[in-house]
Amino acid sequence: MDLRYPIGPFKMDEGITAEKRQLFIDQIAEAPAKLRAAVEGLSPQQLETPYRPDGWTVRQVVHHVPDSHLNSYIRFKLAMTEEEPTIKPYHEDRWAELEDARTAPLATSLTLLEALHSRWVQFLRSLAPQDFARTFQHPELGPMTLEKNLCLYAWHGRHHVAQINSLRERMGWR
Repeated sequence: MDLRYPIGPFKMDEGITAEKRQLFIDQIAEAPAKLRAAVEGLSPQQLETPYRPDGWTVRQVVHHVPDSHLNSYIRFKLAMTEEEPTIKPYHEDRWAELEDARTAPLATSLTLLEALHSRWVQFLRSLAPQDFARTFQHPELGPMTLEKNLCLYAWHGRHHVAQINSLRERMGWR
């Protein structure tokens, strides 16, 4: 198994139905609780353990998730209020090396993620099916539909929770 992708790399679902879209929104809604459960009871030493050789620590993974999801939330809002806006990418690897990502208490990012997802899910559930066809321009990836971004971020939350849970399992941390 590739430790980077315990649930497999991102793969865009084709022909997304209304039911599938609702599943993705539900997965985004569940992500904060699942991330909180994944780190519950871990010691300070365990939080400083990389989830894979040369990977981020558990702490960095936890802080990365709201960083990334904040960017996605803003991209959704831009795409809904502008005509194919060009978004600004960011260097997630550099963000993970900043002091707050390396040392801040997990509670800060877990609370941030809960609040963010509360707003984001409310927003996502307010969109009409045709809204998911709206696009933003990613300077490196080209045009992206909100449907693809929804699919990506439903996967993203599950992906990082699985990295932590996989580490817990391999290390025998209960």
